[in-house]
Amino acid sequence: MSRICILSVISCAVLGGHCLSAEAEKARPNILFFLVDDQRNDTLGCCGHQIVKTPNVDRLAERGVRFENMFVTTSICAASRASIFTGLTERTHGYTFGKPPVSRAHVATSYPAVLRRAGYRTGMIGKFGINVADGKKSINEMFDFFRPIGRNPYFKKMPDGSLRHETELCGDAAVKFLRSQKASQPFCLQVCFNASHAEDNDRRPGIGHFPWPKAVDGMYDDVPMPKPRLGDAKYFNAAPEFLRDSMNRDRFYWRWDTPEKYETNLRAYFRMLSGVDNTMARVMKVLKQKGLADNTVIVYSADNGYYMGDRGFAGKWSHYEQSLRVPLIVFDPRLPKDKRGRVSDKMALNIDLPATFLALAGCELPDVYQGRSLLPIIDGQPVADWREDFFCEHHMDHPRIPKWRGVRGPRYVYANYYEQKPPRELLYDLKKDPDQLVNLSGDSQHKDILDSMRKRLEEYKSTLPERKIETKK
Repeated sequence: MSRICILSVISCAVLGGHCLSAEAEKARPNILFFLVDDQRNDTLGCCGHQIVKTPNVDRLAERGVRFENMFVTTSICAASRASIFTGLTERTHGYTFGKPPVSRAHVATSYPAVLRRAGYRTGMIGKFGINVADGKKSINEMFDFFRPIGRNPYFKKMPDGSLRHETELCGDAAVKFLRSQKASQPFCLQVCFNASHAEDNDRRPGIGHFPWPKAVDGMYDDVPMPKPRLGDAKYFNAAPEFLRDSMNRDRFYWRWDTPEKYETNLRAYFRMLSGVDNTMARVMKVLKQKGLADNTVIVYSADNGYYMGDRGFAGKWSHYEQSLRVPLIVFDPRLPKDKRGRVSDKMALNIDLPATFLALAGCELPDVYQGRSLLPIIDGQPVADWREDFFCEHHMDHPRIPKWRGVRGPRYVYANYYEQKPPRELLYDLKKDPDQLVNLSGDSQHKDILDSMRKRLEEYKSTLPERKIETKK
């Protein structure tokens, strides 16, 4: 397994240090990665949303590349963030809530650790969201600058007694990182917002459940909130009974079950997204002031999708499109003008992000990585043999969140909820049934499709290593 970084313009890069020429250092771009919590793919202005205001993210899309088919392989923050750091599926890294930490071996091949050994200054601000073996030792291997900022509560008391929102504190720390950055060393900074995750311990609608920064007070007050597109009872009734009686429904009653609660919470949720957009503008302004903007690739994505009342659900966790789809925008200022403002329909995954970051830096990818670099697509190059499906799963031990594994293909989606008694299989035709209303698993006319999807799942299970975790008895 290679852990060194190789640039075509040099012949010397060694673990623990580097001997790069000044020209080689300058050629390597900086990476600024904004990661949002609980945001599905369509809640941005550049994705066609008619209400939510995200002008700074939209400008990145206008000048960069937007991936309209971006997915997570596990739709929950803990497992997804571990995948984003390690380039591995949950099946392989084995981490989610209640599971042992990410192993030392996977820390060593995480993208921040590889970049740091290659001479990058690495930083993480905000919601880290995972546990790593050997704690501080692993953190120090991954990051030069580590500033975790959590919610609970979102508003933090400052020394002068005032309150400041977590989103804005993330911006403060990012500004501090950039102002201390030397132009002679490339950096990779990940700003991980807790927004727009609800404050689950405070279920008062609005500022209680979805606390927003003061800078966006009053936004959307005069805008009628649209009803969920999949809000009709037929969408809820089309789901299998074990999902209708799950945490997806429990949290629906926390957030969306009355028109008044729905409108209040949706406005608050949109304010949280706009608050993130505002903070990004402040960080990018300092990037420009420092003279770093022309060589900094900016990436925007989210850790999982979000139902927002669709299907009569809240949360994420399951196999439906609203749960698996997230935004992805990549702005590389070095791209020629004719390559900017593109929308790619190639299937991208959260496990592709580490490979992409290392490819941007000219780094050789660790052999264990399960994702692929998106750099050829970003650069506008012809791409052959790109993936047409992916393995997806959810294995958190929770009595109200059913476990499953499956395959999402270009036309069909297959999910096996393997702990149901008997196990339940779901099969949907996205071409004829894009809203996933009709389960075809029991339809004799689709037996061949079902068999092929079962076979594909078994192929993934046989090729993706599984981390075996002993449970205490």
